[in-house]
Amino acid sequence: MRAIRQARRRVRGRWGRRPPRTPGPLLAVLGCLPGLAAVAALALCARGVEHAATAALAARNGHPPRPVTAHTAARPRIVPRSAWLTGLTRRPQPPPRYDDKVVAVFVHHTDSPNTYDCADAPRIIRSLYEGQTGGRDWDDIGYNFLVDRCGTLYEGRAGGVGRPVTGAHTQGFNHRTAGVAALGTFTAGVPVPQPMVDAIAALTAWKLGLSGIDPRAEVRLTSSNSHSRYAAGVTAALPALAGHKDGYMTSCPGAALTARLPEIRRTAARLQGRTGPMFTGTP
Repeated sequence: MRAIRQARRRVRGRWGRRPPRTPGPLLAVLGCLPGLAAVAALALCARGVEHAATAALAARNGHPPRPVTAHTAARPRIVPRSAWLTGLTRRPQPPPRYDDKVVAVFVHHTDSPNTYDCADAPRIIRSLYEGQTGGRDWDDIGYNFLVDRCGTLYEGRAGGVGRPVTGAHTQGFNHRTAGVAALGTFTAGVPVPQPMVDAIAALTAWKLGLSGIDPRAEVRLTSSNSHSRYAAGVTAALPALAGHKDGYMTSCPGAALTARLPEIRRTAARLQGRTGPMFTGTP
């Protein structure tokens, strides 16, 4: 019993207050245990009572404990880079750069013809790569992902589709974001194929789910370049699923695709299993 009393004094000193009173029958049981076992059992009991008391107090104050729900989505099928790099003379390329996570997805269009056969998508992506690494002297294609009108997703920039690769798609806001480019031109009045819309939603749900981000929310991003809509160093609240024009002075991804972004946000949230109100936090 001396060990029990000493343990209670240590618990009281650690918490700064008297621990909850241990019931008499429990003390009787503890008295039959060896000294160290009794100490351990008493500490576990005290912590359990303290946890229950905290939960009860939170409930009385109108703040019941909320269960933590993981809002993730299945990874969609993504065609690897090798599908469009075949037969291409690659330019020297530095190692990929990474951020800590992806909290936003920017949607683009490639401003290229819409009347293509989906089997020709790898050639179109290869042409984009050659233009960006040749004419613009970039180290790689800027977009992390691309999607054709049939809804096929392609890996763009190197570094691993499941990793937070720093892209080159939205000047000023390439960090902690991913860029997906829709093959085609989607100005006002141009139909946006539903398979393309659905594929962007699936990609967004999966990619943002890795960081626990609600696709309907706003997130806080800090501009790294004053040529964007915000001066370098300014932190802006932007949609977690944004159009290119939200971060840069452009009409991309076109009025027609921009008009579909609310639908894409709702679909992506549903794919994450979010059935309640929008999460309003700003990571």
